[in-house]
Amino acid sequence: MEKFVIEGGVPLSGSFVPAGNKNGALPILAACLLTDDEVILHNVPRIRDVEAMILLLEELGVRVDWQGPGVVRLDASTVDRHDVDAELAERIRASFLLAGPLLARFGQAHMPPPGGDVIGRRRLDPHLDAFRALGATVEHHRHDIRIEAPLGLRPCDFLMDEPSVMATENALMAAALTRGPTVIRNAASEPHVQDLARMLVAMGAAIDGIGSNVMTVHGTSSLRGCTHTIAPDHIEIGSFLALAGVTGGELVVKDTVTEDLRMIRLVFERLGLRTEIRGADVIVPGNQQLVIRNDAGDYMPKVEDGPWPAFPADLTSIALALASQAEGSVIVHEKMFENRLFFCDKLQLMGAAITICDPHRAIVVGPRRLHGQRVDSPDIRAGMAMLIAALCADGVTEIGNVRHIDRGYERIDERLRELGARITRVEDVPAHV
Repeated sequence: MEKFVIEGGVPLSGSFVPAGNKNGALPILAACLLTDDEVILHNVPRIRDVEAMILLLEELGVRVDWQGPGVVRLDASTVDRHDVDAELAERIRASFLLAGPLLARFGQAHMPPPGGDVIGRRRLDPHLDAFRALGATVEHHRHDIRIEAPLGLRPCDFLMDEPSVMATENALMAAALTRGPTVIRNAASEPHVQDLARMLVAMGAAIDGIGSNVMTVHGTSSLRGCTHTIAPDHIEIGSFLALAGVTGGELVVKDTVTEDLRMIRLVFERLGLRTEIRGADVIVPGNQQLVIRNDAGDYMPKVEDGPWPAFPADLTSIALALASQAEGSVIVHEKMFENRLFFCDKLQLMGAAITICDPHRAIVVGPRRLHGQRVDSPDIRAGMAMLIAALCADGVTEIGNVRHIDRGYERIDERLRELGARITRVEDVPAHV
């Protein structure tokens, strides 16, 4: 096990290029199963979740070759099995993204329950409902899920009971290799869903409505290989904007998709963080005084997540850390996951003024001077929120269990040092009692 040791109070300044979108890379890697041809991907983040997905693919028989920084070549022509390794699947939630491609190509998928962050109950029903609508049968046991379509899938028109991102991605991949038009209603439309759809188009499917909540997939009986560049990670960009804001630094984020950042910038501006757009770059001016903007009538404002284009759930932890350093009060309402806010005790230990109202809501009052402490990361985004707090705190903070942060942020300690952070990665040796 490793930990980060951070000396806070140093403004983070400079420029950085965001990594490829983690939540886009995982389904895009899985999509290589849809074709016998070679697939070459660029801007693939070298993070733990990506490495876990690659191990899952290799276990199925995919030949994978890292050809350079961020460049991966995949060849699924030798895949000869449709049962996913249970031990590897426990590492990441995204292991279930293999179900759609395996089902479409081989007529069956034998899936263990997926792993991932413990941030609340995460339903598989939207995935299974989509497969049933496409003509598959599902046998769901506690430790085993068998999905079969021995006569092949059929196109359909179905409504998802919730706009689940991963279920939409599974449905898109399965429908792309199902000849005929499939209509997916109440679909998720997050940037990484759009990126997967663009890759499937490059592979030979036709998809109408990309970016909307109704997509029509004109599938085909075979898909070809392609070369695809994964879009920049808007969640990582939002995390770095907050890092610059709480430390008072001036930051330039290069080569972004600015359209993906509109709601993030709007909510962060409500928390007092001003950003500017210059071409494809986002600039955080230095030495900002963060002041929360109340709603009309001087009412306490709210930050709440929701399906795209609402504020992303993966940034509610980041927004909470940012709000702890802004003057004023705000309600953070995490609607999607009932355990997401259960890291707040770590920030309270460091000195943040946070009141937990219930599993989904917290009131943050700032600014509060934070002090270095020993804390542990329970999940990817909570780990980044604690890293944000540590970088603006007085004294030294130790963050344990940093493998969670490594799952979502590529070489985070190295990249932060390039911006001036005083952060080191060391072995976390348990103290003897």
